[in-house]
Amino acid sequence: MNKNLLKALSEELQGELMVDDLSRALYSTDASVYRKRPLAVAYPKNTLDLKKLIQFANAHKVGLIPRTAGTSLAGQCVGDGIVVDVSRHFTQILELDKEKKQIKVQPGVVRDELNQYLKPFGLFFGPNTSTSNRCMIGGMVGNNSSGTTSIQYGVTRDKVIAMHCVLSDGSDAIISDISKATFDVKKQKDTLEGKIYASLEQELSNGENRKNILAEFPKPSIHRRNTGYAVDELLKNNLFGSEKEDFNLCKLLAGSEGTLAFTTEITLQLDDLPPPLSAMVATHYKTLEDCLSDVAPVMQHNLHTCEMMDKVILDCTKNNRAQLANRFFVDGDPAGILMLELKAYSEEDLQLQLKELLQTIEKSGLSYANPILMGEDINKAIELRKAGLGLLGNMVGDRKAVACIEDTAVALEDLKDFIMEFSQIMKGYDQQAVYYAHAGAGELHLRPILNLKKSEDVVLFRSITTDVAKLTKKYKGSFSGEHGDGIVRAEFIPLMIGDANYELLKRVKKTFDPNNIFNPGKIVDAFPMDESLRYEVDREEPEVKTLMDFSDSEGILKAAEKCNGSGDCRKNHTMSGGMCPSYHATKDEKDTTRGRANALREFLTQSEKTNRFDQKELKEVFDLCLSCKACASECPSNVDVATLKAEFLYQYQESNGYPLRSKLFAHNTKLNALGSKISGITNAVYESKILGGFLKKTAGVASERSFPKVYNFNFERHLEQFNLKNTDLSKKKVVLYLDEFTKYLDIEVGKDAIELLCKLGYDVELFYAESGRTYLSKGFLKQAKKLVSKNMLKLAPYLDKNIPIVGLEPSAILSFRDEYQRLHEDKPQLAKLAAQSLLIEEFLAKEIAQGYITAESFTEEERTVKIHNHCHQKALSDQKVTFDVLNLPKNYKVTIISSGCCGMAGSFGYEKEHYETSMKVGSLKLFPSVQKSEKNTLIAANGTSCRHQIKDGTNRDAEHPVSILRKALIV
Repeated sequence: MNKNLLKALSEELQGELMVDDLSRALYSTDASVYRKRPLAVAYPKNTLDLKKLIQFANAHKVGLIPRTAGTSLAGQCVGDGIVVDVSRHFTQILELDKEKKQIKVQPGVVRDELNQYLKPFGLFFGPNTSTSNRCMIGGMVGNNSSGTTSIQYGVTRDKVIAMHCVLSDGSDAIISDISKATFDVKKQKDTLEGKIYASLEQELSNGENRKNILAEFPKPSIHRRNTGYAVDELLKNNLFGSEKEDFNLCKLLAGSEGTLAFTTEITLQLDDLPPPLSAMVATHYKTLEDCLSDVAPVMQHNLHTCEMMDKVILDCTKNNRAQLANRFFVDGDPAGILMLELKAYSEEDLQLQLKELLQTIEKSGLSYANPILMGEDINKAIELRKAGLGLLGNMVGDRKAVACIEDTAVALEDLKDFIMEFSQIMKGYDQQAVYYAHAGAGELHLRPILNLKKSEDVVLFRSITTDVAKLTKKYKGSFSGEHGDGIVRAEFIPLMIGDANYELLKRVKKTFDPNNIFNPGKIVDAFPMDESLRYEVDREEPEVKTLMDFSDSEGILKAAEKCNGSGDCRKNHTMSGGMCPSYHATKDEKDTTRGRANALREFLTQSEKTNRFDQKELKEVFDLCLSCKACASECPSNVDVATLKAEFLYQYQESNGYPLRSKLFAHNTKLNALGSKISGITNAVYESKILGGFLKKTAGVASERSFPKVYNFNFERHLEQFNLKNTDLSKKKVVLYLDEFTKYLDIEVGKDAIELLCKLGYDVELFYAESGRTYLSKGFLKQAKKLVSKNMLKLAPYLDKNIPIVGLEPSAILSFRDEYQRLHEDKPQLAKLAAQSLLIEEFLAKEIAQGYITAESFTEEERTVKIHNHCHQKALSDQKVTFDVLNLPKNYKVTIISSGCCGMAGSFGYEKEHYETSMKVGSLKLFPSVQKSEKNTLIAANGTSCRHQIKDGTNRDAEHPVSILRKALIV
């Protein structure tokens, strides 16, 4: 298309229209296996913008692809027209009617955020997808989403009361319940809306059409039914022979995947909050057949959840840091687990329900373990199940669990037989499939494991999908239960509902959208399901050499390809976890883990440059990455963007040179070492408005920041003062690692650590070394690698003697477990290093647990402590160790701030162009929590950057946990 046309359109919109290569690359994929490069990406600001886009699309025969969070599994959100992303501006909760228990929202409202808003009113929106912390109401309506709660609360279609839509001619239509009399008035109007009502009456009044619908559509008992357009739902009123009085076109629009109209407002029916008391039985099975055999009998109980996980999913959770802790209830190596949740308003009723459920389970005798979960443990188990989709991306290599047959739903009484026949089909293809999800609703997310880079597996992709479609038809099931038809299943709609009904759907589409501008290629006149795949089939794999070792993912490209698009990184700051802080601040797709992984994959694959990393677009996507490493643990696919960024920066700078500011930050330790020799003069210069200001301006440092003071201190002399007097030789020897930050900037922390350990009776030896963190953060990997080799030699004596190496600064000591593993060849020594390197809180917590350190050594004074833990600790260690250590004094009341990243991230927050983002990240959660605390509350923060950021953002002094403990000592 002529770029001038798009430029003219951009100038007409109040929102944004992006035509750059990066934006188009980012929106080429969703959570499906497809890739289609759009013409442009639009962020409409209001309904007028939408109408201008529709006008443009009609004039130039361009498709409009609606998108919210982009977590669609069937390819609904990809297309070669203009992607219209409403997640940026259409995000308002408009009106709550407490009496009717209804709420009006825009399509970009996130499901879990909506329920946070509703909770004080005792209400909630029931449908609950595994993506609920980032999926949006518009997408849920488009897909007719269901989730874990559908057995109690129904599907999205059941909850949609009214919709404000823009039709394909740009006219407005308010869709809601209407009487027969109103229907008759509407159908007479000479408008597109009038023609729609008249056409639907003509089609559905036809006895042959009704007969075909009733005969061919899925069984009515299957409430997860999303195959094609829900014309069967429109028959359920007195216009067409049913008892229900009102007609509501929302039934058709829900599940239509944005192919019929563009929605701007949605009114939803809400439910009262569920009963507050819960219990979950997690039944374990040795075979899949035993697991499925128990579904029907347990569903005779009033379950709120009946979910299944199989061995493949459970095995994936073993390799995910965030989910490993949630496996606590898994007993042995089950082939399958059913998660059966009960709810009640009283403990007596809950125990009665639990007793009756256990009697049913025991009567069947098929499960070998039935642990009962209560309270927070239930949420942990549910999180484990919810992570299933993303965890499938964790499979190393090109063979992945592919979404194509993952949305089949059958009647509950057919489920076991259906799965047994399905298993036979899989055996015929020599396939080990994945089984998980909504067993109680007759739907399991079944996935074959395929390599869609190979033509032979693409053939299997179609063949398996075809065979399972036929099997689903045999049981009169729904081939699209909740994930939609999209590209992957739309081809099979004629098979599922018959040719006559499919022709009816095509006429419905033609009436609504004569020019086929709304999400073309979906539901009717479908794109081929085995074309436009994310990867070019039978391509010659690009050879991408790296300095860091990515062999655990079979190379950096496959490390990026682990991202399957599930979009966990799009959750906002009010949700649990820290991923992804830059997205929290900007709400821009390019600033997500997914955006960065997709961009890296796209340009490493498509680039024809000798250095494939030499792309300005990659520089842009990595620019706001704070290297917090939240993605390394919270991303279900373990996409570690911080490590990808370090490698990118190295490769990019090798071609484009290393900027002065990067050199200054990377070699900061050398500068601090020099400055410490004349620390008084150095600090005076730093504090000088003129000289310090000149340095900031020259180095590109934000004027609002203050340089940290440098010091010169003799730690060995300090150690002698305490070690000789207080060492109890019955206690173990520890190596206290004094990193570059402690040695030159945070000397008080180092002094406190020495005094604390010595007074507690440990034999302390000091180890000085630069960790290389500054080199890693700036992509100076050659220098980092050289330093790693040097440090490995110096650390060898401690490793050989199995002496714990205890560190104070998380970003330094935890690099021994993390980046060092990719920068050195001696894997056995690296394994020892990872095992023996501990945060000082980790070491102390272990000693406390073993009874070597007791509360008797500490004050009984009452103090309140709030903890902000370093991001690397959250990702690579455990926050609880700091909590446990600071809880040791008997009367210390300790809480962990749910804070995510502080926003400083080493040099990031100092850089003038990043200062605003840095402070915005801090202001989302951390700053307000600190500011709300009493003045005498102790603020604990173990990261040097975190303490600096807290000071700059709140004017409060934060202390290292070691310093707090040292002050609490009474020995």
